Amino acid sequence: MLLSDTCSSSTQSGVLIVLLSEPVDGPGVTGPYFPSWCWESLWAAGTTAEAEVPGARMSTQGSHHLKPVTLCLAPQSVVSPSCQRRHTLPASEFRCLTPEDAVGVFEIEREAFISVSGVCPLYLDDIRHFLTLCPELSLGWFEEGRLVAFIIGSLWDEERLTQESLTLHRPGGHTAHLHVLAVHRASRQQGKGPVLLWRYLHHLGSQPTVRRAALMCEEALVPFYQRCGFLSVGPCAVAVGPLTFTELQCSLRDQASRRRNSGC
Repeated sequence: MLLSDTCSSSTQSGVLIVLLSEPVDGPGVTGPYFPSWCWESLWAAGTTAEAEVPGARMSTQGSHHLKPVTLCLAPQSVVSPSCQRRHTLPASEFRCLTPEDAVGVFEIEREAFISVSGVCPLYLDDIRHFLTLCPELSLGWFEEGRLVAFIIGSLWDEERLTQESLTLHRPGGHTAHLHVLAVHRASRQQGKGPVLLWRYLHHLGSQPTVRRAALMCEEALVPFYQRCGFLSVGPCAVAVGPLTFTELQCSLRDQASRRRNSGC
């Protein structure tokens, strides 16, 4: 195939007209053939510019020897710059946490708990410890890449929570102990706590070795967890300074049915 040294193009309504010296027919090629590299050059050059074929010299061949070839291009929608996304991060994402998330987790937890009770369920070293041993028992809620809420848990292998359950992860256990649920101060009063908790319970339900979830909380929070399917099993054996807690448990069987009837 011979190409003119300078290819002229024009566009109208999504149609690209290219002038070639002659059509080409060959094995597997029917009708006029136009190489992709030249098409890309022409299209990038715009509607009035000329695209120079690499390595070619200016031709004295007249334009009357050229044969027009019409290429029909799929119409492309034009998106206004003001309507385009200014970022590529998902608007809302749920994923397990990693040790790299520990500092952000602790900042949210410290603000949420120390201002109220003066203590944190987990401190920074504890967070890193559990996110290293059992990251699959955690869940973070991210909005545009920013952590807004989280849960951290570990496995426990006894019927009730004890003082040891605060710091240990027992891989052979069937109970997921929820150490902490916290929401960033700017995202509170938006219903994020119940949504995150239900997603976490659903996440636990996909792990065949986990049969139930357990947690301890102060008396004022008991109704919240009961609305989400947890049942009180009485006072917790764990105490932190002057603080006492109620222990609640949730069987992961029929958990979806509980959600439908909980109004949570």
